[in-house]
Amino acid sequence: MEFCYTTVKTDKASKYLQQLCKHFRHKVTVDFDPQNGRVDFPGGVVHMLAGEEGLSFFCRADMDDGIPRMKSVLDSHLLKFAWREELDIRWIEGLPDQLPLDRAPALSELIDNA
Repeated sequence: MEFCYTTVKTDKASKYLQQLCKHFRHKVTVDFDPQNGRVDFPGGVVHMLAGEEGLSFFCRADMDDGIPRMKSVLDSHLLKFAWREELDIRWIEGLPDQLPLDRAPALSELIDNA
């Protein structure tokens, strides 16, 4: 199992989270509200969290090539939806020391299944 995460600074985090989730639900299982999203990709899962600091992604891959594939899909779609902004997407391997479980309790599944 591999993990990665990022927070992309934007004041349209909730808008982009909802756009991404609505788009992905045509092909994969998705659950979301304006602040939290969960997407089950083939080979992994991504949790999204919209907050004041931006849009955060927390990924868990269950296959060897899952992380690069998820990062590629998320990057390309987010950049397409946010074409009016210059976003800086910098992925970090692993998970942060403190997951924001107070704002997104479902994130506990990432560490519970590790």
